[in-house]
Parts: sequence; C-alpha cells; structure tokens
Amino acid sequence: MSQFLLEPHPSPTAPAQRAALLEAPSFGTVFTDHMAAIDWTAGGAGWHRHRVIPYGPIELMPSAGVLHYAQEVFEGLKAYRWPDGSIRLFRPAANAERLARSARRLALPELSPEDFIASLEALIEVDLAWVPSKPGTSLYLRPFMFAAEPFIGVRASHQVSYYVIASPVGAYFKSGAAPVSIWVDRVYHRAGPGGTGAAKCGGNYAASLVSQEAAYDHGCEQVLFLDAATSTHLEELGGMNVVVVMADGAVVTPPTSGTILEGVTRSSLLQLVRDRGREVVERPVVLADLLDGIRSGAVAEVFACGTAAVVTPVGRLAGDGFDQVIGDGAPGELTMSLADELTGIQYGRREDKHGWAYRVA
Repeated sequence: MSQFLLEPHPSPTAPAQRAALLEAPSFGTVFTDHMAAIDWTAGGAGWHRHRVIPYGPIELMPSAGVLHYAQEVFEGLKAYRWPDGSIRLFRPAANAERLARSARRLALPELSPEDFIASLEALIEVDLAWVPSKPGTSLYLRPFMFAAEPFIGVRASHQVSYYVIASPVGAYFKSGAAPVSIWVDRVYHRAGPGGTGAAKCGGNYAASLVSQEAAYDHGCEQVLFLDAATSTHLEELGGMNVVVVMADGAVVTPPTSGTILEGVTRSSLLQLVRDRGREVVERPVVLADLLDGIRSGAVAEVFACGTAAVVTPVGRLAGDGFDQVIGDGAPGELTMSLADELTGIQYGRREDKHGWAYRVA
C-alpha cells in the first residue's frame, strides 16, 4: 500500500451495520473506520509518518496554532463505484493543485500531488467496502491540514498535520434536483481583494455562516455573496460557484480573479459547455443586470455547482427589495442536461473524453 503504514481498527464496523448505514447516507454524518495521516516538521524533516490509522479523536495541545489563528486548509472530492465494480476519483490532480495553492496562501507546507493522491488511495484500499453502490451515492473524501505546533506566537507553524477522512454520502440537498432558493446578502461579504477568497480554508466558511443563517430565516437554502468593493457583482454561494445561462445559449459566470474559489466542478462544467459549441463568458455579473435579465427573459436559467451538490438548479433569487422567480421556477433544460452528463462521467455511464476519471481500485 505505497508508503503508508497500516494500523487496523481494533473494532471495525460490522458488515451488517455498515450495510445499514450505506442504505441512505446523509451528507457528512457517518465516517469510515480509518483515516490517512501525514506529519510535517520544519527544519529538514519535511513530510513523514505516512500512515492509515483508526478514525477517531485527534490529540492537540490547547496552544496548537490552528485553534488560535485558523491556519488550516482543506479539500473535498468523491470516489465513485462504477458499473464494473471499480472505484474512480474525479480529477484528483486538480484537487491536489488547489490544496497546494491554498497551503501557500495560508503559509502552510505544500503536499506533493503524489502524496495527496497516495493518501486517498491508501485510505480507499483499507475502507473499500465503505464506497456505496446505490444510485446517486458516493464516498466523499475530506483531506485537510492544519497548524499543530503548541505555540501561540503569531508566525507560521513549524509542525503541521495532514489527514484524510471519508464519509459515504447521498444527495447534498434533501430536495434532490428540485430548484433551491437563494438569499443575496447585501450586508456581509465572503472575501475581499488580496484576501483568502481563492483559498479553500475554514475561515472563509466560518465568515459565511451568519449569512447562511439569514438565508434560512428568509426561507432560502443557500446564500449568494456580492463583491466587497461595490456590493453589486455576484461572487459565489457559501459553498458553490454560480452560473447564468442566457436565452441566446451563452453561459456566463463570474471570473475567478482571487476572491472566488476555483471550483473543479465549475471548470469541468464549463468545459462540457464548450464541448457543445456554446459560448462561455467569464466576466463580472451585475446583480441588477441579472434581475433585469430574469424579468425580461434574457436570462433563461441559473444554477450553482460544487463537489458536494454537483449541479443545483436555482429557482428563486431573493434579497432586500426583491424576490424573483427564475423562469417558471422549474429546473432549466441545460442545467439538468449538464448535471446528467457530468454525473454520467463520474459514475462511468458516459464516455470520459477528457480523461477525468482516475482509477484507484
């Protein structure tokens, strides 16, 4: 199993219990028996102690840097069970590259793509039986690293821990493919120029939670953030990118210019759009123009996309002073067609023309 040493779980989940848990997994509530781990130490040791160990509590000193300065980053990707029984990851190299970019921004050491992918392979090899097979299910993988040094001075940590945990999941939204309602926040912002918007770090998500609560209060499932400079341009949702489909067939999405996370699902969908001969435009999207376009019919569809939910149709945009249904409120034709194509590639039902699937078992 590569360079990862295995410490088997002393009391793994019984097969019957595991089968029951895999029947209808909800997102992020059940975890497999093991986790992968690697340590990093400054001063020459670098990355070391590659291992797969029982899933369980992580011991930290109260002075660990992550608890005080939030020096941490993470990733998210899925393993899919194909009809032939094999297990495939979707574009793991892209996640490895993004983790490295996030680490640079947070002054953390970069994990090599080889170690990143090997950690996923090592964990899946041990917990292979946890990869679900029911339609629409997958094994969500959460790699993350954080400052583990017991030191509360303000500097980059000299000790870092990297882990991968795994969770069998079904649909992210309980409503499945039903359109979601989005609350547009005009008060708080997710990120600003020169900040950490392009990094996948916990602080970005922590800052979004107060807005997410406001969305719930207004009967919406998700929140959409505007740019910090003018509060007029769309940026991204709390955990997903946003895409607009024009009536003339063009697809428009805000550019990833440093304040927006470069989504792997986003880039994959844009490639599939280009494959169909449609125009893809990455440009600032003004909220007022979007609302005018929805009312006039110039905007045909809006959808959100990300690893967890894949493709989610947006049926309604609401905010202070407006509450606008998109089209007839039903899922858009292109939205659902792209969702079917992308998930077809991920689950091995459609041809993988771009070589995105990576076999691990």
